[in-house]
Parts: sequence; structure tokens; C-alpha cells
Amino acid sequence: MISYIKGILEDMSPGMVVVDNHGIGYQMMVPMRGESFPKIGQEIKIYTHMHVREDDVSLFGFLSKEEKEAFDDEFDDDENVEKDIPNTAVNRWLFNKDTIDLVLINLMREGLKVEGGDKLGKTIIFARNSKHAKAIVERFQKLFPEKGSHFIKQIDYSIKESEHLIEQFEEKDKMPQIAVSVDMLDTGIDVPEILNLVFFKKVRSYAKFCQMIGRGTRLCKDLLGPGMDKEKFLIFDYCNNFEYFRVNPHGKDSGFVETLSEKIFLCKARIARELQDTDYQKDEDFREYRNTLVKELIQAISDLNNESFIVKHHLKYVLRYREQKSWDILETEAMADLKKHIAPIIEAEKENELARRFDYLMYSIELAMLERKNLSKNIGAVVGIAEKLSLMQDSVPQIKEQKYILDKVQTNEFWEKAFILEMDVVREALRDLIQFLPKKTQRIVYTDFADQVIEYQENTPIEMGNRLENYRKKVEFYLKEHQDNMAVRKLRNNQPLQKSDMQELEKILWQELGSKEDYTKEYGDTPVGILVRKITGMDQQAANEAFNEFLNEEKLNADQIRFVRLIVDYISVNGMIEDRRVMMDEPFRSVGSIGQIFENDMDIAMKIMTVIDQIKQNAEVTV
Repeated sequence: MISYIKGILEDMSPGMVVVDNHGIGYQMMVPMRGESFPKIGQEIKIYTHMHVREDDVSLFGFLSKEEKEAFDDEFDDDENVEKDIPNTAVNRWLFNKDTIDLVLINLMREGLKVEGGDKLGKTIIFARNSKHAKAIVERFQKLFPEKGSHFIKQIDYSIKESEHLIEQFEEKDKMPQIAVSVDMLDTGIDVPEILNLVFFKKVRSYAKFCQMIGRGTRLCKDLLGPGMDKEKFLIFDYCNNFEYFRVNPHGKDSGFVETLSEKIFLCKARIARELQDTDYQKDEDFREYRNTLVKELIQAISDLNNESFIVKHHLKYVLRYREQKSWDILETEAMADLKKHIAPIIEAEKENELARRFDYLMYSIELAMLERKNLSKNIGAVVGIAEKLSLMQDSVPQIKEQKYILDKVQTNEFWEKAFILEMDVVREALRDLIQFLPKKTQRIVYTDFADQVIEYQENTPIEMGNRLENYRKKVEFYLKEHQDNMAVRKLRNNQPLQKSDMQELEKILWQELGSKEDYTKEYGDTPVGILVRKITGMDQQAANEAFNEFLNEEKLNADQIRFVRLIVDYISVNGMIEDRRVMMDEPFRSVGSIGQIFENDMDIAMKIMTVIDQIKQNAEVTV
């Protein structure tokens, strides 16, 4: 039996210390009075109590012999627990604030989360009695004031609005998130979203124990994200109930997972570190972007509540990295500080989770670009998202507003030339559109893309897969991006093409962007000039000039002028009227047919038709 350990305090966290004794590190659970402990690196003597289970050995530490003896005395009082520390003296040791703090901090740190790991899943804490439940709620609000007064609620027969609180708890998106129950939630409620059960009392009825465990066994679709169903729940047993009933616990080890907020913070910090390189600092745009990132990171740290227990534990680092000067040069030590002491306590932003997941995807791409890593899967995800959104632009105005960006990111040319500043433009443009995607497609932003990048050699081309090889998209993007090309400009301005112009367009479409076979496969026998005009449209001014004599004709009545203006608008968008029958449909039909409107001015109608035909001919014939 180990009576005490004397050595150097190597590490300390809430409820836990590590003492180095001649090269061996002893990890011990301790009371939460951190102010009583010496500083890391100083000598310490801790009196110990060893707790032995069939599958585990734990050390509990105390700063004084008296504290340890008092603790041992309490355990000697309970003959039914076989000297099992977590299972005894609930009215004394488990009831005191240090123990409650330890339980709550462990729950918040290790409990299963939702919303990208930023929010603790629905949780029931089974308390011994009303007084115990009240103490748990009070300690939680002291430790985590940033969660607000509704995050945790006491639910027992002493609370008048207990039935209302249960109804609120049963709603997925309503508070409380933690229900501290005394008997009322042991049986009979149905909350599929429950992910954590905390047994903070002894249970000796096997039937009741099974019913209590049953609160977590309900399945729940899409709880963790689209297509990401609840597959497990976690049990915290602080009173040795499983050993008492010899029941094998399910979901015992949740594992540590970085939250979405933590991932985004670290990703932005790593980008800021890469951008401090001299080559980037010479460029004003890169300097400005780094300054923006740093400002956002400092703001996230400044938003932390100094009164929060968790923040207090890291306060030295919080105060340091609230200062601009700490970000001027980010060395390895600074990055380690940010990863260990800052990122894990960053609060989740109160906005659309899908938008933040897309932020993470785009920041991951930026970081991979700076660190010269392969981007294939990340880029493929963005392109896939853009493709799905493009299909919805006719029904969702917000998506249609971003058509230019959506088209752009679906081309090889964009990804071959784009760098981090262009990535941030895409991020800003599309982040709020992810919510419109079907649930099955939304799943793509739930991938941890930071883990998908791999090293690649310098000058290795970025591979984006077949999805970017769509010939039609390449053609459309090229023509819209190169309207200053001589031949394209002539077509947009209704000017006749030279033979050399047509040859240039054929070379671009049949050689540079693909083959003639690709062209035929996509567009059939459509003449090249007609295709270009249909894609690029006609300049509005050029269209007005083509019909100028009619628009200024004093003889035309209001309906006739309106009809001509509809023709101008149609041609400016579609490039030409390829088939006259379109003038029998909307928007022309609401005004009337050309025969009706120009019934007494058929000569003018014939002239209008001649201009329409000439515009089309200018796109087909060379001079």
C-alpha cells in the first residue's frame, strides 16, 4: 500500500495532478482546491488512497494526513461497498462541492456532444435527493456561468414546475440540456436525444437500474448531423452500481474529440502562422488577411468569461493571447499554448452549424495550400457542394445570387490559379447556402477534412478528379471569363465575324478546352458562333442600337414599343431569337402576338423580323 508520494509536481488540471517521483509519473485524483497546491515544477507531498477495481486501479491524493484519515474514516462507515471510494459516503464525500465539481467538469469534458462537439448532448444526472440536486445545479452555474441559467435544471417533486421542465427537456432544441433528477426521470420518459447518464447515487434495485439505463437506449436519427444517427450513449457511474450488479457498462469510453469551434480556431491560427512568412508579408493583401484572422482570433479569446472555472484555470494564457503583441510572431511554443490552453475553451458561435462546418472545410483548404499538401478530397467536396447548389438556383433566390461563384469553382481553371484569398471569397459567398442542401448532401461538410490532406511534392499538379472535367462547364466558364477575346467581343456586340475569328473560336473549343468530339457530344451540330452568342448573350447597348429606329419611331404606340423592348431584353440575355415561335410564349404572349400588335403596321413588323434574322446571321456567317 502506498502511504504518500513525494516528488515534483509535473502537471495539474481540474481534479487531477501528476507527480514525478524518480522518473515515474503518478497520476492522482485530487480535491479541486487548486490554490492549495504548489506551482508546477515545485516539490509536493501527497498522501494517497489506492482504489482497486477488477479492471482499474486509481489513486486519490490529499495534501494532509488529517484529510486522508478523515476520508478513510468515512469509507470505513459503509460496510456494503467493500471499501469502494466512488460508491460511499454520498451524504458526505460525494456531496461536498469538490466532488461535485469533479463530476461536472468530467461530464463537460468527456460527455458525448452534439453540434460538432460544441454542445453537450442531452444528459440526466441521477441525484441522491433534492438537496443534492440543488447543490449540483448551483455548482454547475458557478463553474460554467457562460451556459446560462437554463442549461441545467433540477427536476424533482420539490420543484413546482417540474412537469413543465420535463416537457421542455423532451424537446430536442429546447433547454434544459442537463436534467438533475431525483426519481422523476428514472422511468417513464422518452427522450431519444439523451447521450449521457450520470449515476451520482447508489441504486440497489436491479429492475430500476435497468430502467434508468433504458433512458439512454432509444435510437435517434440525424442527432449528430444528416445521416449521422445516435449509435451509443455514455454512462458515468460514480457510485459503483455496475460492479454491484455485475453489469457490463456500454459506452464507457467516449474518447476525446476536438469540438468544431476548437478545430476552426486552430486552423485559423495555423494559417496566421504560415502567413507571417516574409514572402507573404511583402504582399499587402496577405498582410491584411492575416491581420483580419488575428483580429478574429483575439476577439474569440476576449469573449471568454474570466469568471468561468475553466477559463480561470487557463487565465494566464487567456490574458497573454488577448494581447496583439503575442500574435506578431507565432513560434512553436505559442502554437502549443493555443492548442492546449486556448482552443479547447473557445465558446461555440451562436449561428448556423452548417455554415461553420463549411468555414472549417474552406479554412482547411487554405491551410493545406500554405502547407503544400494535397487538396483532392477537400476540393472535391467544394465542387460537389457547388454542383448541388447550382441545381437549386432557379428555386432559391439566395443561391441564384451566387451563380458566378458557383460556376467558377466547378472549373479546373479556377483551382489551378486560385490561392487562399480566393478561397475566402468562396467561403463567404457559399457558407450561408449550405442550409439549403438536401440532408444527404449536407453530410459532406461533416467530414474532418483537416485529416484528409496528405503531403505532396513541389510542382505536383493538383488533382481534382473527373467531376471537374465536365466539358460543358469548362466552355461556359471560359467564355464568360474571356469576354474581352476579340471574337467573343464581336459576337456580344453584334459585329460580323471574320474567318480568322471563327478559326480562333474553333481552336479554343476544339483543342484548348477539349476536342471536336467533346463539342459534338455536348452541343451536336450547333454552329460555334451561335453557341458562343447563346452562352455570352448580347451586350445591352448593342441590342438597343440594333432596334434603335423602332424605339425612336414616333408612329409606334405604347404596346408596340413595349413589344420591341421585350425583344431587346430577350436578345440581350439569350444572344438571339433562334426560333420565332418563342415570341408566342411569355413574356411576349402577355402583350400579344406580333401579328396582332402590328396588324396595321405590317411593314414595320417585317423590318423588325429582318433585324432579328440579321442578328442571328451575324453569329453564323463570316465575311
